Amino acid sequence: MKRLPTVLTAAALFGLALPAGAAPPTAFPEVIQLPDGFQPEGIAIGGGPTAYAGSLVDGDIVEVDLRTGEVTRLVDIEAGPAVGLDLSANARVLSVAGGPSGTLTAYDTDTGDELAQVQLTEPGTFVNDVITTRDAAYLTNSNLAEVYRVPLDRSGVPTGSVEVLPLTGDYELVDGFNANGIEVTPNGRYLLVIQSQTGTLYRVDADTGEATAIAIDGATEGALTAGDGIELTSAHRLKVVRNQLNVVATVDLSSDLTSGTVVDQVTDPDFDVPTTIASLGRTSWVVNARFSTPPTPATAYTLVRVG
Repeated sequence: MKRLPTVLTAAALFGLALPAGAAPPTAFPEVIQLPDGFQPEGIAIGGGPTAYAGSLVDGDIVEVDLRTGEVTRLVDIEAGPAVGLDLSANARVLSVAGGPSGTLTAYDTDTGDELAQVQLTEPGTFVNDVITTRDAAYLTNSNLAEVYRVPLDRSGVPTGSVEVLPLTGDYELVDGFNANGIEVTPNGRYLLVIQSQTGTLYRVDADTGEATAIAIDGATEGALTAGDGIELTSAHRLKVVRNQLNVVATVDLSSDLTSGTVVDQVTDPDFDVPTTIASLGRTSWVVNARFSTPPTPATAYTLVRVG
C-alpha cells in the first residue's frame, strides 16, 4: 500500500489560517481535491465519514476523509480502470467494476489488498457499475443487454460462479452507451438501472432480468438523459447524476416502481461532468470526472458536496 506524499486538509484547500491551538473546522468541506491526473469515476461511502474513489487511468483507489479532506492512496496497482464502486455492509470490502477488463475486483478497505477477482465477461465490453447486497453483487454492462450477479460470502467477498441475467422485457439496446448506474431495492426484489443514451430508468427483476421501463413525469424515455450514477436514499427516492448536464436530479418513485416524478434538480458551479454519487446521512458527494477536459497528469479533479 502506497500513501500519497501530500495531505490536503479543509484548511489547506481554502487557504484558511487557523489560530495557534485552534481546532480544525468541523463542517464538511464543500470541495475536496483528489490527486492531479487521477481521472476519478466511481465513489463509495461507508458508515463513517470515509469515501473511496477510483481511477480510470490505472485502477488506483484513494481513501478520503470527508471531514478533513485528507486523501491517502489505498490501492496502487497500475492495472486497468476502476469504474463503479460499492462497499459491503460492514464497509470492509470494496467491490470495483473493471470497465473494459470485464472484471469485478474486491479489495480490503483496511489494507488495500486484493481479496478476489472475478471475470464476468470477455474483455472489450464495458462493465460499468456495481451494487452489493449482503449476499450478491450486481453489475451493469454498457455494451451488452445483461446484468451480472456474483454471490458474496458473509464478509462481502465474491465467491462462486457468475450468473448472467439477460435484460429482457422493455429493455432496448441502442447505439452508444447503454446500462450505467445500478441500485437495488431494500427488499432485494428489484434492481434499478439507468440507460444513459435514452434517458430511460428501468425496474429489473433481480432474479430473471425482466425489465420494466419506469415512466418519469409521464415519459419512459428522455426524462433522465445523460443519467450516470444513481443512489436510493430511501425506499422510493432516487438521486440520478446527469453527467454532461452537470445536474443531480431527485426522483420520487411510486410504490410499485413503475412511475416517478422529478421533484428536484440541483446544479453547482463546482460541478464539472459529475459521474457518480454517494451519501452519508443527508449529505451527498459527487465525483467530477471532467470528461470534457482533455486529461493530463496535471489535470485537477475533485469531490463536491451536495446538500
